Amino acid sequence: MEITFLGTGSGVPSKNRNVSSLALKMLQERDEVWLFDCGEATQHQIMNTTIKPRKITKIFITHMHGDHVLGLPGFLSSRSFQSGESTVELYGPTGLKEFVETTLKTTGTHLNYPLVYKPIKEGIIYQDQDIKVSAKKLKHGIPSYAYKIEEEDKIGPLLPDRLKELGVSPGPIYETIKNQSTTVLPNGTEVHRENVTGSDIPGKRIAICGDTKPVDSLAQWVNGVDVLIHEATFIEADDQLAKDYSHSTAADAARLAKQAQVRYLLLNHISSRYQQNILEEEKTRLQSIFSPLQFVDDFTEFTVK
Repeated sequence: MEITFLGTGSGVPSKNRNVSSLALKMLQERDEVWLFDCGEATQHQIMNTTIKPRKITKIFITHMHGDHVLGLPGFLSSRSFQSGESTVELYGPTGLKEFVETTLKTTGTHLNYPLVYKPIKEGIIYQDQDIKVSAKKLKHGIPSYAYKIEEEDKIGPLLPDRLKELGVSPGPIYETIKNQSTTVLPNGTEVHRENVTGSDIPGKRIAICGDTKPVDSLAQWVNGVDVLIHEATFIEADDQLAKDYSHSTAADAARLAKQAQVRYLLLNHISSRYQQNILEEEKTRLQSIFSPLQFVDDFTEFTVK
């Protein structure tokens, strides 16, 4: 899994930061890309990456503020001209369907692929045999959500020495044994997968939080995730502004990461009032609360390990 940040600013675009969007690339796992938020000019940002719009099959909107959705109609329209014919599923709060359909209708836009709307509420909103996505409501004046993506654990690696003890030679039989709980060999021997594989490989877990004030119950919900992506609209010195505008400070996010014992914190949705030197100073202060963390930039890429 790889994360590409397409827009890391808050409210309005700046010369250095576009408004909110990020891509979760799962090309090796399932040949798909999932988009989280789609602020204005997201499609322009995508053109500066290797992401192919036709690979984007699911779009998750955290909330309906313009800096998170105004790029969506344009992206959906352009996708029709970029070999995008597969269905796109749109997950988001109430109002998403009306916004998209009204915009497409009034602009005379016709898509050459189906849109499927998936209104969300708290709990599991998508699940298949490999992955699960859950949503949790946040606090931001209008309905705003966090999304948690959880891969299923993978079966551990085959142990050649144990297979050799059972008389199993390397070959296609290895794949059969890996894919079945019990395999009967030609000589009648039963091979139970659990006896010839190592420990399961834990699936990746990522939490992506929309705009929000601190939420007490969020720590339990994101507990132990590999990566927490959280807004950091303000630095701690501007705590009152964060309260006034229903946002979080970077320090709020760091305290959440510490309490939830996450592995890595990526700070996103950053006000354009802060220059890079201020963010570097803030990062140094935050590391006394939680580490590792980083303020992300547009086109920052992060591999989830």
